[in-house]
Amino acid sequence: MKRFLLALGCLCVGLGFAGVFLPLLPTTPFLLLALYLFSRSSPKRRQALMRHRLLGPYIKGYASKAGLSVQAKATTLTVMWAAMLLSVVLIAEEWWLRLLLLAVAAGITVHILLKKTRRRS
Repeated sequence: MKRFLLALGCLCVGLGFAGVFLPLLPTTPFLLLALYLFSRSSPKRRQALMRHRLLGPYIKGYASKAGLSVQAKATTLTVMWAAMLLSVVLIAEEWWLRLLLLAVAAGITVHILLKKTRRRS
């Protein structure tokens, strides 16, 4: 069972990382699920994910409910809007799909901005 949970956790990390660049593929839920699966199968992998240079601070902010740093919010929104706008301009051909992508981006923006902001101590 531990191997299955470990494999599923690795898959979730891969999907979460892909979600950074692919519109409509969520990043945070996959990474939080990976964190849970690693806690049940490989504490070593869980710690490695929490210490990851790029994903670690973001995951810690969500997992601990301490909030996201201003830098994490800015990075998240910049990458997300860049990916969405590229998709709207280069990939989506139908007007309703473009509108849907922009609506999703706006919803995610509101969600990120409403998340608690972690202040430096």
